Amino acid sequence: MKTMALACALALSASPASAQTVADFYRGKQIRVIVGSSPGDYDTWARVIVRHMRQHIPGNPTFVVENMPGAGSLIATNYLYAKAAQDGTAMGSVSRNMPNYAFTKKPNVLFDPLKFNWIGSPEMTNRGCFARSVSGVRTAQDLFERELLVGTDGAGTSLSEMPVLLKNLLGMKFKTVDGYRGSNDVVLAMQRNEVGGICQTVTAFAQSAQHLLDDGSVRILFTTERQPVPRLKVPTVFEFAKTVEQRKILEFHASSLETGRPMLTPPGVPADRVNALRRAFDATMKDRAFLDEAAKLALEVSPMTGEAVQTLVGELARTPPSVAARVRTALEAAK
Repeated sequence: MKTMALACALALSASPASAQTVADFYRGKQIRVIVGSSPGDYDTWARVIVRHMRQHIPGNPTFVVENMPGAGSLIATNYLYAKAAQDGTAMGSVSRNMPNYAFTKKPNVLFDPLKFNWIGSPEMTNRGCFARSVSGVRTAQDLFERELLVGTDGAGTSLSEMPVLLKNLLGMKFKTVDGYRGSNDVVLAMQRNEVGGICQTVTAFAQSAQHLLDDGSVRILFTTERQPVPRLKVPTVFEFAKTVEQRKILEFHASSLETGRPMLTPPGVPADRVNALRRAFDATMKDRAFLDEAAKLALEVSPMTGEAVQTLVGELARTPPSVAARVRTALEAAK
């Protein structure tokens, strides 16, 4: 009898918590959004999204955005995986390259991309490499004859990966200059003639330096996806791949763009709260006030659901080990 009474008491004491709704949980709470970079494109997207996302979450929690730059979002991603709250009060906006970091077994990766809860992405874009016109590099073909100094925020980051990969894989004469604090800092360095170029997303460069494209002082050399972008009128880097292996490596590296600009939560968040955050994100992408603000900031909204991002990450995880190893070798080769 005592055992039965104890079991009933435990069941009764547990029932309020188990019956707690998403709205009950989030009411009066604050959600931390960890951005894995300095102020710039990821930071801008995160702040615009959370300004409008609150009203779509049951309980209407508030948001606070915190920048945690370092190692191309690796510091923030490791933090979100192992140290951030796993109850739905922490989210992250980290580099789209993070799944590739894990699947190519880069050093200091302490997370499993498959265990994150991917909430969604607001944008699909293209990646390109840009050069100052006075650098002497005016076309992609010139990179096989002339060296281009490109600014980055450190070895192994998203700004450095493409030029390093293309130098070691295709023989393009990129030389990276590390130590800048994000892409905006590199663009300023280009204007000061400290470096000659940058490799980053097309939309991010346009947001910070469209005037440089408009006046002809900077030009885009190529994009990095399989299919060319007609409006840009430049080749895709795949046109310079000479072997099947080179093409497969470029395909793997370009696949990170397919996840867009992803937002996520740590592992362990209850399924009902993950679903609430995903549906709130989806609703925000259709919110007229959000769309109007995004338009004013020249942000092109082309969203992807969290479920779709989760599926793409799963597909990346099935990349043949031989391809992932070859990518790792190309990225680790001496600059």
